[in-house]
Amino acid sequence: MKKLGVIVNPIAGIGGRVGLKGSDGEDILKKAIELGAKSESPDRAIDALRIISKIKGKIEIVTYPKEMGEYELIKAGFTPKVIGKISGEITTPQDTIMAAQAMIEEKVDLLIFAGGDGTARNIYNAVKDKLVTLGIPTGVKIHSGVYAINPKSAGIVALQYLENDTPQVKEAEVMDLDEEEYRSERVSAKLFGFMKIPHNEHFVQNVKARSKSEDASLNSIAHNIINNMKNDIYYIIGPGTTTRRIMEILDLRNTLIGVDIIKNRKLIANDVTENGIWNIIKDNKAQIVVTVIGGQGHIFGRGNQQISPRVIRKVGTDCITIIATKEKLLSIKHRTLLVDTGDLDLDVELIGYKQVIVGGKEVTMCKIDTHN
Repeated sequence: MKKLGVIVNPIAGIGGRVGLKGSDGEDILKKAIELGAKSESPDRAIDALRIISKIKGKIEIVTYPKEMGEYELIKAGFTPKVIGKISGEITTPQDTIMAAQAMIEEKVDLLIFAGGDGTARNIYNAVKDKLVTLGIPTGVKIHSGVYAINPKSAGIVALQYLENDTPQVKEAEVMDLDEEEYRSERVSAKLFGFMKIPHNEHFVQNVKARSKSEDASLNSIAHNIINNMKNDIYYIIGPGTTTRRIMEILDLRNTLIGVDIIKNRKLIANDVTENGIWNIIKDNKAQIVVTVIGGQGHIFGRGNQQISPRVIRKVGTDCITIIATKEKLLSIKHRTLLVDTGDLDLDVELIGYKQVIVGGKEVTMCKIDTHN
């Protein structure tokens, strides 16, 4: 009987909706809670675990107490073996490290963990190459290549791995950002090492690729958007260097890693939280402008959680504009764009083909899916 280890970082991604770009540090966690943030990590972990529950009678499950895995597994229909102890009322990176080290002693065949890049880094510090691991994406910034494309994909990969008598593995990058630098809009991902993960190109994401696009390409895309802006419409401008060029040409203060709102080519709000976006658009017409994460292909669910399911539904799926350089699209496998909004029904609604603006008068068609 194979043994599956499960670790959940219950606070991963808690700062996303409120525009805090992460959850690292006690001060940021406290601020997120004060702003009304709620953890979405447990529910996303449960989505993955329910896929694995199809073989719950054929595997042994080991996890950490309470919100670090026990609660999520019970809700997914498992009766897990619970080990270890959480150090305080709020979980810490040291709890994650201790839990991962305990999984080595338990000799689990596969360790799945829910979190973001900080969680992956903690797991790596504990296990290095001693275990096969797989991440369930629940964080804000997810540059690492150890994560599945979305929670459902994580469940599928884990299920296939556990059911295979001779599963294949590969090494994948563990990347992380300094969140203080990130909040200051200095983006520099650092490679910390490699972990073994199940080999599955269909459901595991690539490491985030950095764009080297020429200024002329960015300018032409930005002018395309600006020239077609309509009066009295609120434009929600997502994060990224491609979208940032729109703000720069309009000579408006912008947030590289946050969401800005403009109307009639004038700034309405910088670095807006999910609730802030909602309060502005709930009684008004709006459009969303987002770009693509190079190498991965996500348009929703990575770094732009402020553009939430209720915001997308209010705006309407027909009022979403996607922009990307040709170079960025070429870095994405099969040119398939991905959505992971946290709302499975909305993800399905977004599936299909969508125009992507790649130049001043150029567009291309790309498929949108929940996995590539």
